[in-house]
Amino acid sequence: MNSRFLLNSRIKLLLNYTFNRSLSNNIPEVTKIHREVYTRMYPTTVVLSDGSSFNIRYHEPRKIIMLPLDLSQLTEEERKIRIDKRKPRKKVKVTEDVEDNFNAKKYLKFMKKK
Repeated sequence: MNSRFLLNSRIKLLLNYTFNRSLSNNIPEVTKIHREVYTRMYPTTVVLSDGSSFNIRYHEPRKIIMLPLDLSQLTEEERKIRIDKRKPRKKVKVTEDVEDNFNAKKYLKFMKKK
């Protein structure tokens, strides 16, 4: 028999047995994407709210995607801290009173006359 046919049939059996999925034109666990024309995909890291991360192919060139945190799963104290961090900070105006006791007449003797 054809070795390619045997390989494809083994892959199909493996996929149906272990993953219990129907086959499509995308089998990323085993081979490449089987399309003649496909869009450009960029490697991107996805970070979940619990801190775990994994790599995907994304249609836009991004380095990292962070998924939002679900506030309903946090305790009351953690929720208040998170909400306070989201609020804009108040700008503090500092006014300094500088005492100016500079006397220019003191330094007139150092000026050269022409």
